[in-house]
Amino acid sequence: MVSATHVTLVPRLGLVLVLALGLSACTARYQNHGYVPKQDDLDQIAIGVDTRASVEETLGPSAAGSVVGDSGLYYVRSRVRSFAMFQPQVIEREVVAVSFDQNGLVRNVERFGLEQGQVVPLSRRVTDAGIQNKSFLRQLLGNIGRIRPGGLDG
Repeated sequence: MVSATHVTLVPRLGLVLVLALGLSACTARYQNHGYVPKQDDLDQIAIGVDTRASVEETLGPSAAGSVVGDSGLYYVRSRVRSFAMFQPQVIEREVVAVSFDQNGLVRNVERFGLEQGQVVPLSRRVTDAGIQNKSFLRQLLGNIGRIRPGGLDG
């Protein structure tokens, strides 16, 4: 004969088992996208000497070319965190921008990160008055998390 304590214990044990399995399924998953060259490889690029072809030979093909003409190569890497049913969130993004002058020689090598939704320069090999192709970098990194409902009506 089954006692009353066994009858109430079985549903509770089942509930604990279902909760334990449900919570174990809610672990964060991380996905890496893209490629950014190592600093050692970037140090091999000689400013004013290397060309687009030599840069691509040293660093590999870029993720994106310049939007304005042929003035730059961009290497982009992102790390995305997915947790349960929530929308995936970009937790890390890095961009290496190699810009060229009108003669096709390397003018600048810069590394940018994403800190709290803002584009942050992490390192620059040449500091000049401004960054070439700002609009591309701002489009790529600057608009994350900045869309406001009031700005959608034009």
